[in-house]
Amino acid sequence: MPAAFFVVRAIVPDAEQRAAFDRWYETEHVPDAVKAFGVSKAWRFWSLDDPSLHQAMYQFDDEPKLAAMLKGDSLQKLVANFERDWPDVKRSRETLVLAQEFSR
Repeated sequence: MPAAFFVVRAIVPDAEQRAAFDRWYETEHVPDAVKAFGVSKAWRFWSLDDPSLHQAMYQFDDEPKLAAMLKGDSLQKLVANFERDWPDVKRSRETLVLAQEFSR
């Protein structure tokens, strides 16, 4: 089965909050999410085109593992923590399945 991905896009419109948001995500949120989700890989990105756009991506072994996480309590706890610490940051979520991997 191909890998599946959980992607969270956040808009941090206040430029003065971005450094604090970045530190929080790096030191608290990603470690908590990796542990709670049981994933071995996670990535974070800041957009080069839109400095307010932050994206986090978590890789799951397959769709069933991603689906189980989406139905479990871990995600709800992480969402609650996010909303507690960053109530004004708007987010969207997306799930993806790997269609092709190419490398040289």
